[in-house]
Amino acid sequence: MRSFMRIKIYRGKFIAYAVFVVLIGLALGALTCAVLLDQWVGNSRNEAAGAFSRVENTLQYDADRIEAFMQRVYSNSGLVSDIRSFLGNNAEGYLTSRLQGSHYNRPLVSFPDDMKSFLSNGGKGDITQISLHTEQEGNVVSFDSNGNTSFLFRLPNTDETFRETIQKGFVYHKKLSDPNQISRQLGEFRFLVSSDRIFKTVQNDRLDEAAAVSASGDVYLIAGSSRNTEELVRRVVADGRTHGFLSTGFADRAYFVTFNSNAFNYRFVSIVDLASLIRQKANVLLIVFLIVLAAMICVLLLIVYNLREDANFLRRIIISIGRVKTADFTPVNPARYRRNEYGMIARELDDMIHQLDRHIRTNYLLKLKQQETEMKALQHQINPHFLYNTLEVIRSSALVNNADYTSDAIATLGALYREIVKNENIIPLGSELNLLQKYLKIMEFKYPDRFYYQFNVEPALISLPTVKFWLQPLAENFFVHGFNPKSEFNLLIVNGWEEEERFVLEIVDNGNWISDERLAEIRNKLSRSDDAPVDNIGLRNVYTRLHFFYGAGFSMKIDNNEEAGVKISVILSKEAANDVQAADRR
Repeated sequence: MRSFMRIKIYRGKFIAYAVFVVLIGLALGALTCAVLLDQWVGNSRNEAAGAFSRVENTLQYDADRIEAFMQRVYSNSGLVSDIRSFLGNNAEGYLTSRLQGSHYNRPLVSFPDDMKSFLSNGGKGDITQISLHTEQEGNVVSFDSNGNTSFLFRLPNTDETFRETIQKGFVYHKKLSDPNQISRQLGEFRFLVSSDRIFKTVQNDRLDEAAAVSASGDVYLIAGSSRNTEELVRRVVADGRTHGFLSTGFADRAYFVTFNSNAFNYRFVSIVDLASLIRQKANVLLIVFLIVLAAMICVLLLIVYNLREDANFLRRIIISIGRVKTADFTPVNPARYRRNEYGMIARELDDMIHQLDRHIRTNYLLKLKQQETEMKALQHQINPHFLYNTLEVIRSSALVNNADYTSDAIATLGALYREIVKNENIIPLGSELNLLQKYLKIMEFKYPDRFYYQFNVEPALISLPTVKFWLQPLAENFFVHGFNPKSEFNLLIVNGWEEEERFVLEIVDNGNWISDERLAEIRNKLSRSDDAPVDNIGLRNVYTRLHFFYGAGFSMKIDNNEEAGVKISVILSKEAANDVQAADRR
């Protein structure tokens, strides 16, 4: 992994891919968890719907049994007579009335026993209390879980026993009419269906928190802690929606669903705490997290593998280019090329280096060997013209072999040396700029696509006389001290303009800064007039030559640029320039 992380483009790609994969993984994980949570909430809603349906069926079954019992009462005259005896009497009066109305040739009918066998199912049914009322009072028959019967007589209708709350159960009211005269009402039956027995059938269901709420607002808790659940249930009832989410804390939510019973006038409320639900399903969520994490790791490993392979080929390409630039054509171990553009480029580049090496060996080296004897014989007589001729021969050979790049470099080098060795020492500034341009062009060959230069010199400065070859050492300082081979944009700019009383020439680059201490030291040494040894020989030499040539009208400044690099300013007064021009004409 470290191999491709050193390359900026692949480092950026890997970071972008990693961020993308992590975001996609988190999004998929969150989406999966949301789908699972929605499914779990749906299951809880279905559980609540099933529980509500079972409660409704049980209540309807009890309602049907009560209706069947009323039909049984009206079809049995003996049972009606016993009910009349029970209605409005106390225990003693009821027993006396039963004995007086009994016949030796007919079985004695007992209204409580008939209710016990038909409705209470031996004390195991849902109906736990039956009361028979007149307008002022009522008598009560109760059945416990063991099937035992108890009676209460002559209780006022306002007694606590008759208060209808959902904590006790559901009360069915049935009018008792005279069978012989339907319009005449004898009293009223009240059948109490126990809430404990009704909702006991759903308490074993997987209900987190559930309750039944009567129309008056009474709450019967089916599942959950009493205080918190009752508070949440009342909030749900006040909310008014049939389902939705409810805030239970800073970041906690609860899902609720309600079912309204139109037949029995109550509301069934089920609440699921999402935090509790998530804790219950933590194992499933952990598995989802591990699957998503494993998928992200696999994708990232695949990305790393591809980036690493491409980076290896790109590094091989860069190394091959560096070998060409340094004329290193030694064979290298063959690489395993991939079947993509990078592999094609790397393979072609290696083939090019191999062919170039063979071409140089068969053409240039052979000719150099042939000339070696002659060069040794003439080494004490060598002169610039022999150098020019030799460079021209090499350039012509490069042209014959279609090496245009090499030909241009040699031609530029030859032109530069031809201008240097000319006898004239005083040349126009335009010619000095041409010398600098040839030198910079050679540096362009050395640093292709990494170095650029630009001249912005006004015509008024072109004809000014100056000493030869002083701009090249200033530019060379940039390549020695300020140039950054790793940067793709190294720039050298020469600006020249005319002001009211002087001419200004600037050499500006975007290389490295000079430290403040070092800059102060250079300025101090340039301003000294003695011959003390200095380490900036080229810069001191330029300063001395120009100062000697132009006199007091010349000055030189060295400063750091604001953003990057160094700026060298050469300032020449117009008076000094005119004196030099006059002397040159003489």
